[in-house]
Order: sequence, then structure tokens, then C-alpha cells
Amino acid sequence: MALPDLIEIVPLDKPVRAEITVPGSKSITNRALILAALADGEVTLTGALWSEDTQVMAEALKKLGFQIKVEPDPEEFCNRTITVKGLGGKIPNAGTPEKPLDLFVGNAGTAARFLAAFVCLGNGVYRLSGVPRMHERPQAALFKALRELGYRVDSPNDKLPATIFGGGSRSRGNETQIKSESQRLLTSSPTSKVKVSIEESSQFASALLLCAKVGNWKVEVVGENAEESPYVWLTENVVSAFEQSKISSYPVEPDASSASYFKATGWLLVSLGADAFSVVKVKEPTGARAVQIDLMFSNYFRVANYIRQFGAAKDVTQISRMTDLADSIMTAIVLTPFASSFCKFTDLGRLRVQETERVVALRTELTKCGAKVVEKGDTLTVYPSQLHGAEIETYNDHRMAMCFAILGLKVPGIKIKNPACVKKTFPNFFQKLAAPPPKGLGAEIWEIKNGERTRKLAVEELFAG
Repeated sequence: MALPDLIEIVPLDKPVRAEITVPGSKSITNRALILAALADGEVTLTGALWSEDTQVMAEALKKLGFQIKVEPDPEEFCNRTITVKGLGGKIPNAGTPEKPLDLFVGNAGTAARFLAAFVCLGNGVYRLSGVPRMHERPQAALFKALRELGYRVDSPNDKLPATIFGGGSRSRGNETQIKSESQRLLTSSPTSKVKVSIEESSQFASALLLCAKVGNWKVEVVGENAEESPYVWLTENVVSAFEQSKISSYPVEPDASSASYFKATGWLLVSLGADAFSVVKVKEPTGARAVQIDLMFSNYFRVANYIRQFGAAKDVTQISRMTDLADSIMTAIVLTPFASSFCKFTDLGRLRVQETERVVALRTELTKCGAKVVEKGDTLTVYPSQLHGAEIETYNDHRMAMCFAILGLKVPGIKIKNPACVKKTFPNFFQKLAAPPPKGLGAEIWEIKNGERTRKLAVEELFAG
């Protein structure tokens, strides 16, 4: 049964003791799928996320001819154990100039960018397309880099849909060499250095770095925070792990951005007499191998213990998406009306070109709830405010749905439109809210029709399939 089009989250009226597991990291899963396909032999990914974005990637790899086995994960319903038979850099299937091999990437930025670089290693022609929003999202810096490496990328506006010619067909000046179907395409990989800008997305650099060893590419990352970009650093760490001799398994970390919603819940429960950090616990990766910037959500990364001091830390007034937090900055923005002082969130430009125009979306929906939010350039300043209920437009953005659902655990009357959009990265998110403790928070979630509650939804009805 599909999730209703509109649901209402009922605020919790007492503390809960819960220990929440969250699915695997989408960012790591899709990187690991590419690297496993490039490996020489079978690689098994454990704790891998199984959601819309990772299914899109797995299906594309299958269409390219890779053998992929998907098995249940006994610890987390939305994870899978995925075994990929790597072919040492070879891509079995390809299309022709007359009939490219079509690959659908949905609205998955990682799939769109990583596959664009990946298919350049193939011997043929490929066409990448997605949903309308994906066709609006930037690709130009990646396409520019691929062309400089010698590959032909046909796109009228440097966005998707795009047709990409693998190593067998590369542009040279104004002359394009395309061999007939009866002839073998060229198979030589370019030995080239290339600069790639990450001003609009770090995924451009990650796409090239994932394939650099097989493609024999020398990649230099330039642009916003190039030396410290957390997602470029994440990519380099995953690549390093796969470069170990004869790697046969790779554990995917739980998703730190998804964990931020439950950390936020813990903080919100303080008003109910709860100790936020002992009542709601979230299973996260620990130790030296943990690579996600949003693991630092508890102290806002480099701002010591900000969440722990949220009600009193008036000297902490500025948080940067560039250096402090990644996707979980959205969770922090939604929490800020409950702080004792304002907070300025800076360097938000990249949020404008993701699943939706997130800067405007956050300002619009928080304002709808009664918050004072000022947008200036790529900055949002959020002030302490008395919030009230509202019908939240999610813009088909999974993180908008999850951020405001958490708000509903505190503020009466929060209704979420199109809640099923969480299937992109966290299909059982609402089940985690509604399941009885200790595996969930025990929240009531109701279907809304004609402005009225019609029925309380059972946990099994809350899966975004």
C-alpha cells in the first residue's frame, strides 16, 4: 500500500528511549558500486543502502552487462548485501551512434555524474537521461573535463539528456571519428591531465576520481574548498580502500545525514524532560575509517558541542555548508527557531541546484510555520520563533520531507505533502518514527483528507516503496 499524499505527524508528549538504526550511506553505496564494477573479480558490499537512488545505479550497471546479486540485510530492512562481479575495467554492453544504450538515472546526482565518467571507459555510445529535475541540474564542468580528456559528449545545453561516446569515439579538434558498426571502436584510453571545477558540485570530481585509475586520468580538483571538500575526501577514502590487493568485501557506513534527523529528535525532546543524548541514540560508524562529514552534526563540525549548548551558546552564530556540515545543514536550519539566539547559515549556493531549490524551499516552508528567516545571497539567517502547524510542500525532495517531519514531533499541526519522496534515500523513515520503542519513536502518523484526520496509519503502511 502506497503512502497517502498527505500525512500529519503528531507531536510526542513524553520522552522515549530508543536506539535507531539508519540505512547505509547513499553517497558511499553508489561510489562503491562503481568501484566494485571496475574491480577484478567479485566484491561484496555489506550494509549497502537499497533505495531509489542506489537501485537506479544497480539497474544501470546491470544494463551495462554486470552481474549483480542482491540479498537482504538481517540488521536493517532498507539495506542489502550486494555482490558485484567486476570485470577489471571492461564494460560488456554498449550502443552504437545510431542506437545508443539508454541509461536512466532518475533524479540521482551520483548516478548521473558517476555513470557519465564510467561509460567513457566503454567501447560504444551511451545516452543518459533522468527525470525533468535531473535535466535541470548542472553537468557542464564534468562534461568539459571529459571532453578535455578526449571523449565526445553531445548535449545541447551541457545538461542531461546527453549522449556520451566511450573510448572508441573521441573528438579531435573539429573532426569526430565514428567507426561503422562493422569496425571495432578504438580502445586506447587517454593519458591526460585534467582540471575539474567543483563550484557547482563535488560529484564532478568524484566521478573522475572513481574512474581515474582505469582511465589513466590525472585529475586536479579546483574551485570551492577544493583542498578540503568533504565529499572529494570521502571519494578518495573509498577509492583507497578498493585499491587494496584483491579486495573481496567492503562495509558501507550507516548514513550520517539520515542520522541527523534522530539526533535532532533527541535535542527536541529536552523540553519533555529527556536527556537528548541518552534517550535517542543512533547507530553510527565509529573509528578511524568513518568518512562522512555529517558525522559531526552533534557539534556542527569545528564548532564544539553546538547542539549540546544549543539553548545557551549565543556566541555561535554562523555555520557554513562549505566547511561545517553537508546535507545535515538542512536539519540544523529547521532546528534553529528553537534556539535562544539567531544563527546565520552561509555558503548555501550548492543547495540551490540539488533535488530542488533548497534555499528558497527552506525559507518558504519555515516562514509558513511562523519562523523569521532572512535570505540574502547564499545565506539564510534564522531567528528564534514561535512555530505553528502548516501544510509543508516537499518539492519531491526527500530531505525537505524528513526535516519537517522531525519538526512535527515538536510542533502540532505539521502536515507533510508527498511523503513518499523519502524513498530516494530512506524508504522506511516514517516507519522509524512510528515503530514502538526501542526500534522507533512511537509517534502517531495520520492520513489527511479534505483537511481532516481520517485514520491513524499502521507502521506497515508507512513504507515508501
